[in-house]
Amino acid sequence: MNAMRLRRLPVLGCLTAGGLVLLAAGPAFAHVSVQPGQAEKGGYSTINFKVPNERDDSSTVKLEVTLPADHPLASVMPQPVPGWDVKVTKSKLPKPMEMHGEKINEAVTKVTWTGGKIEPGMFQQFPLSVGQLPDDADQLAFKALQTYDNKEVVRWIEEPKEGAAEPENPAPVLKLVAPAEGSDGAAAASGQDKDSEKAGAENSASKDASDDEDGSDTTARVLGIAGIVIGAAGVVFGVVASRRRSV
Repeated sequence: MNAMRLRRLPVLGCLTAGGLVLLAAGPAFAHVSVQPGQAEKGGYSTINFKVPNERDDSSTVKLEVTLPADHPLASVMPQPVPGWDVKVTKSKLPKPMEMHGEKINEAVTKVTWTGGKIEPGMFQQFPLSVGQLPDDADQLAFKALQTYDNKEVVRWIEEPKEGAAEPENPAPVLKLVAPAEGSDGAAAASGQDKDSEKAGAENSASKDASDDEDGSDTTARVLGIAGIVIGAAGVVFGVVASRRRSV
């Protein structure tokens, strides 16, 4: 009997450790997140806030997303979500920003979804079209509040720091990357390069044409001078021959 008990201990230990690992890993996969997790700098993107319900006995009934104040986004448009009402809150900017040649004095600072329900074991996505994304930042943090029907509020507002462990309540983070080849930003740069190449080619062609013209002029001058010399020699020869005949 003792031997059987000893054999069971490692099995029970493994099961217990596995249970603890699952419990520890569970919350890491249940927080509000941004999908896709990255977008191109200086461009526009459609992002989704994925909200899983991490409670077994209550439903999520409200989501508030605060947009970053240090990098305001002039264009923010929510996509309708069936069963949910959306409210877009704008605030005056401390410093006006320019977009497409126009000055903008206010920007969206918060988007709130209410009226729907995310039941236990379910998740919901809330899409936003955002832009123009900054080109001087590597990420944007969107602080989110998730409210349940039992009045509980989970604050996903802790910004993850590079090299540090993930916080207990991480804020949704959108990473910003350099424009890929073929994208609007890359196309603009490529267009500038092509314009430069075109201008260089045109200058080169113009220079070659000018060189050809200069060469043609020089050849014509040489031939003209040679003709004059030959003509003068002919005249001299004729005079000398005429004198000899006279003698």
